[in-house]
Amino acid sequence: MDIVTIRLVVELAVGVLAGWGLRHYVGLRRADSLEQRLKDKERQARDQADELLLKAKQKGVDIIGQAREEEKELRRQLVKSEERLMERDHQLNRLAKSLEIRQKELEKQSHDASELQKSVEQLRDKQLQELEHIGKLSVKDAQERLLKEVQEHYQRDIYNRLKSLEEDGKYLLEEKAKNIMGLAMQRLASVHTSEVTSYTMDIPSDEIKGKIIGKEGRNIRSFERATGVEVVIDETPGVITLSSFNPIRREIARVSMERLIKDGRIQPARIEAEVEKARREVAEEIVKAGQDTVYQLGIVGLHPDLVKIVGRLKYRSSYGQNVLDHSIEVAHLSEMIATELHADASTAKKAGLLHDIGKAVDREVQGTHVEIGKRILEKYGVDEAVIKGMQSHHGEYEPETVEALIVEAADAISASRPGARKGSIEEFLHRLEELERIATSYEGVQKAYAIQAGREVRIFVNPEELDDTKTKMLARNIADKIEEKLKFPGEIKVMVIRENRVIEFAR
Repeated sequence: MDIVTIRLVVELAVGVLAGWGLRHYVGLRRADSLEQRLKDKERQARDQADELLLKAKQKGVDIIGQAREEEKELRRQLVKSEERLMERDHQLNRLAKSLEIRQKELEKQSHDASELQKSVEQLRDKQLQELEHIGKLSVKDAQERLLKEVQEHYQRDIYNRLKSLEEDGKYLLEEKAKNIMGLAMQRLASVHTSEVTSYTMDIPSDEIKGKIIGKEGRNIRSFERATGVEVVIDETPGVITLSSFNPIRREIARVSMERLIKDGRIQPARIEAEVEKARREVAEEIVKAGQDTVYQLGIVGLHPDLVKIVGRLKYRSSYGQNVLDHSIEVAHLSEMIATELHADASTAKKAGLLHDIGKAVDREVQGTHVEIGKRILEKYGVDEAVIKGMQSHHGEYEPETVEALIVEAADAISASRPGARKGSIEEFLHRLEELERIATSYEGVQKAYAIQAGREVRIFVNPEELDDTKTKMLARNIADKIEEKLKFPGEIKVMVIRENRVIEFAR
């Protein structure tokens, strides 16, 4: 190893030793400074702790003093409460003693009253016994005799009074009813149209009539089989007649026949196609009629199938009156009357529209149209109030609501208007015979005549068998019997005539 290398190594070692020494010196100086700062911090913390402890002791002394003051205040309040409780206890004791004294006084008075009542009853029994002994008549017999004398003496006065009250009340009620009915009818104007079971069509020529008949009657048989409607072709020129009890079938036949006549090509295949097309159009017309009806009346919430059934009423008639027009009229009348009487106008209107809904399918389902209609409304979830309002319009159910009575009255108004319906002569004669039979079934009746087209029945009685009072009762009984046995629109006047004739001869 050469001298240069040795020298470098020595210098390097000296440098490392010098650096280590310098660093050690600096570290010792820093350690002394840090230790001094820690001591200062410790002294400051001790001083702060002493200060905080002093403040805490002072605050504890203050809290203890405040607690002692509150304790003294609570003690004073407890002493006052105890004094009040003691005073109340003394008052309750005095009240209890007063009540006890009062109870004893009441018991004494009750005992005295009982003794007095016993004495009065004994005295009364003794007096009754003396009266029975003197008059030789028991109390029960005396009461019966007295009541009988009073009844005989005041019977006519009581009857006259009751009659006067009845007439006054009847007059007021009739005036009120007439005003309401007159107002309802005045506000509603409708046109009455009579429907029949046949429809007469004009044809342009006898050639078309021959085409309708077809070869050996082939076309007419095909048409009748497809529609279920009888085609009547007689010698009357220029017309043919479509006859069917079912108005829907009759309408389908009318539409299809008009198209066949207009087209001129009348043969079995063409007939079947036109009839099927007319059937679809009539079904659409039924739906449209139902929708137009509920829209016109402002009724919402009805099931679509129920609206369709309402539309079927357009092709249904009753005694010549179109049932849909009749139902719409009853709905309007029911709403007007219900409004005047402050009843539920919406319920009355719905019940009026749906009261004859059973007639739409009564030819297809067994039962009366009321029962059928009730089942239909229950099936489609119609409100119970509406069902009760429609089910009693023919007397099959007793009216349970005001709306039921309103619908019944509106139905009678619509059906009994002059020209609204036409009844058969057999029904008319049967009603007249039944009126006279009911009247003559009572004792004391000599003759009975149904007049004014069955709107009035006049009854002549034997004056020796019936007095005025019994005559009045007879008229009421006959009227009730007619209401029970007969069905009729409007009202029937029952007039009982008691004529007393005295005949003598001068010779």
